[in-house]
Amino acid sequence: MKRVLYSLVIVAVVAVLFFALAPGVLESSMNKVERQDRAAPSAAAVALHQTLLVGDLHTDSTLWHRDLLERANRGHVDIPRLQAGNVALQVFTSVTKSPAGLNYEENASDSIDNITLLAIGQRWPSATWSSLTARALYQAQRLADLEKRAPDEFQLVSSRADLARLLAARETGSQIVGGILGTEGSHALDGNLEAIDTLYEAGFRMMGLQHFFDNRLGGSLHGQSGAGLTPFGEAAVDRMVEKNIIIDVAHSSPTVVSDVLARVQRPLIVSHTGFYGHCQGPRNISDDLMKQIAAGGGLIGVGYWDAAVCATDVDSIVAAVRYGIDLVGEDHVALGSDFDGSVVTPFDTSELVLLTDEMLRRDFTETEIRKVMGGNLANFMATNLP
Repeated sequence: MKRVLYSLVIVAVVAVLFFALAPGVLESSMNKVERQDRAAPSAAAVALHQTLLVGDLHTDSTLWHRDLLERANRGHVDIPRLQAGNVALQVFTSVTKSPAGLNYEENASDSIDNITLLAIGQRWPSATWSSLTARALYQAQRLADLEKRAPDEFQLVSSRADLARLLAARETGSQIVGGILGTEGSHALDGNLEAIDTLYEAGFRMMGLQHFFDNRLGGSLHGQSGAGLTPFGEAAVDRMVEKNIIIDVAHSSPTVVSDVLARVQRPLIVSHTGFYGHCQGPRNISDDLMKQIAAGGGLIGVGYWDAAVCATDVDSIVAAVRYGIDLVGEDHVALGSDFDGSVVTPFDTSELVLLTDEMLRRDFTETEIRKVMGGNLANFMATNLP
């Protein structure tokens, strides 16, 4: 009997240690920072950066088992680090399905889904183990709880009025961070059109159409079909337009992007990407499609990881920004980090002054810097939020 009790105690201790330590170990291995050996930002860059309205179109921070009110020693984003980076506006995207290996070339729709294992390992509510909609709602609730706990540090932004209130507070010297809810693909719908209304009511104002898999809406950039919008996808896009939800075509197949451009009159977002002419890889769609998105008033967020900009360094990120401005114009380029998205970056969000410094070094105009670092994002949201 004693031996059985001893064995049960050992099993219980191992289980506690696993659930306490494994999520942190996993995230530390997937969301790395590989800092460069470069000179400290210039005094001019530091001074300018503090006057910028800084914003970012994409982070997956709600996916991980961390209290975002506390500064962490892993990952890329939390409220203290957003404040240190002078970030005013951050889009938080809810990931609901992701494949093992994160293959950019091709993924079968029935491939092993990492998020199921992550939800169980991080002790998410049992409903999230099988429902992708529940996973999105759970991540949204984490941010709603954050706002309740620290309303002077974090504010959810779901309307133009919310944005105006946030920016007014920032003008008075507040370091409050505004958060906008988005989905990483419409896998979060669980194939149910009514889920768009459910997610909207929960505060979601941006919706991606695809992630790494083809889905009921159409083909993924990393799927197997290369297909365009399905009839269900057309109905979903129409419903999103009716509700003033901003459509994000990051990860969508080129055919889906073309179909959406032909179908909707509202501007689109590519929340986290690179430009194919700068970095010719499977993560980036054609320059021609980027020009069409910009011509419709859209916004393109430049990512910070190698598949988007072909290297893990500040120089390559800024080179992609320069290429983008030259291709589509200074009003259509923004930041789209993909922080906490299982990527390696050369800095975390507290160190965004490195981008300002490199842009100054490359003779960007102050107007270009202000627009790219967050002005374009704020203007886009002021026009396109409900």
